[in-house]
Amino acid sequence: MISEIRDVETRIVEGNLCLRLELVLEELDGFEGPVVLGWQALDPRTGAYLREGEHRTLDMPGRTRFESVQELTIRPAQLPAGPVRVVVSILAGGGWRYRRGDRYLRLELLSQPGGLQMEAARISALAQEWFPVLSRATGLAFRLPLQTIHSHRSLIRTMVWRDLLGRYRGSFAGVFWSVLNPLLLMATYYFVFGIVLQARFGGDPSREGFVLYFLAGMLPWLPFSEALGRAPGVLVEHATFIKKLVFPVETLPVNLVVSGLVTQGFAILLFLAGLLLFRGEIPAAAMWLPLLLVPQVLLTMGLCWLLSALGLLFRDLGQLMGFLLTVWFFLTPICYPEESVPQAARPVLALNPFLHLVRAFRDTLLEGRAPDWPQFAGLSITAALAFLTGYTVFHKLRRSFPDLL
Repeated sequence: MISEIRDVETRIVEGNLCLRLELVLEELDGFEGPVVLGWQALDPRTGAYLREGEHRTLDMPGRTRFESVQELTIRPAQLPAGPVRVVVSILAGGGWRYRRGDRYLRLELLSQPGGLQMEAARISALAQEWFPVLSRATGLAFRLPLQTIHSHRSLIRTMVWRDLLGRYRGSFAGVFWSVLNPLLLMATYYFVFGIVLQARFGGDPSREGFVLYFLAGMLPWLPFSEALGRAPGVLVEHATFIKKLVFPVETLPVNLVVSGLVTQGFAILLFLAGLLLFRGEIPAAAMWLPLLLVPQVLLTMGLCWLLSALGLLFRDLGQLMGFLLTVWFFLTPICYPEESVPQAARPVLALNPFLHLVRAFRDTLLEGRAPDWPQFAGLSITAALAFLTGYTVFHKLRRSFPDLL
């Protein structure tokens, strides 16, 4: 049965909604049973079923395509009071045809004691409805965490500063250890791979070239690995806030991401100074650097939300993250060139989203060109999905956090 509502006329008569519908029907071989015209009332906010209206059996003059004009009246007494969505469709073969993709009439009504008021009427299909619903849901999923971050930005700024100071309280260098630690780590990797193993990148075989290519790859990795390494234990670390205070718990993983960005900011300034020292200039393509931080932040924040929630369910996750991050680091061509990877393994390596981020940093800072836009688009989509998934899981589990602590 292929059915379609092709045209419709609506009018309000004495508070009743009168419809004149032009239908196109076609019966297929093997179909049995009556063909019925009917309507359902739905909640316009949730789409939940409310009630069903009268059914009218249609005459089928043969098994070929034909047109039919039908009139239908909907009365206020048949609908609940308030805003109502009415779906007018064909019922055949044991089910509503609009649920199988056929076109239907969608009415937005306001039911009042004095009669019905027409808000909107249009012919539609479920395939046409899915995209707007998905767009609204995706927009809401992004808007909620961003609103939370914006409304608590002062708290995030205070806690990040307290975290940076508290981590090195009592030490001689103080907060400068947030810069010295990554520098010492990078110096260690440089000694192992650049001097002992004498690894080189094909585009620049010099030792200075290796330093620049290696550090360009480390710029996004250091804040990423720092935040993910601390994420599984961040809720346990702030258990008092969660159990005894009304506290925006979603901001705790965000603090880790922002703290890593502060460290990365100092590292980028030092790297740009190194570019001036070794190459005498900073390429104009470096202006794309702020754009590269967007997928990096989305990916890191989504994974931090996910890991912080799962860290309460699986307490061993914090111990496991050090090993997983080490594996991820060596699966990303940061301290070795991509050309050294066997050809058969490169398609698998391309599934690593961080590989594309490292490429983009090297393209803009060292090669003097814009990022590869198709790869950047894929990276951005992956980062957005990680952001949505991480926040959704965190939001679903947050009510159980006080019981798990």
